[in-house]
Amino acid sequence: MTPTFWSKLDVWARQLTPFGLTVLLLLIGVVPLHIPGFGAVAPVLPLIAVFHWALYRPQLMPTVAVFVIGLLQDALTGTPIGVSAAVFVVVHGVVNTQRRFFFGKSFAIVWLGFALVSTGAFVATWVLVSVFYGVLIQPQALFFQALLTLGCFPLLSWALLRWQMAFLRA
Repeated sequence: MTPTFWSKLDVWARQLTPFGLTVLLLLIGVVPLHIPGFGAVAPVLPLIAVFHWALYRPQLMPTVAVFVIGLLQDALTGTPIGVSAAVFVVVHGVVNTQRRFFFGKSFAIVWLGFALVSTGAFVATWVLVSVFYGVLIQPQALFFQALLTLGCFPLLSWALLRWQMAFLRA
């Protein structure tokens, strides 16, 4: 039996879900909340999604998609173009190489893994932005941004896992 148009559309939509949800998180993360100083320390929600999809469904979040999300992040946040793209691609690659380690581990281990990977990502961002501007930027805002991102991980990871279980069954 040949697949119908609707079944093909369903499969296509499910395959685009990780990319679409990550872009949605990116847009949510850049919405101005009119809280003084919050924009500088707002959590990097796409980083959580890139980590999640690279860990649980890497075939649905290819490197090209991660690169595009990073470019969008740069364009919408004012980060030098290419910084987030490079950092997200490296995070994606690191998580892909460590998937076997995380398989079957508790949430605490996955969260610790995210803490380590995201710390590296924030340090890399700090270094790349400092090199781009030719001056050592103050790391305080990036430190608080890293803490907020780490704090958002449990809730966002839970939501992405529920979405995956509901709509992306293998």
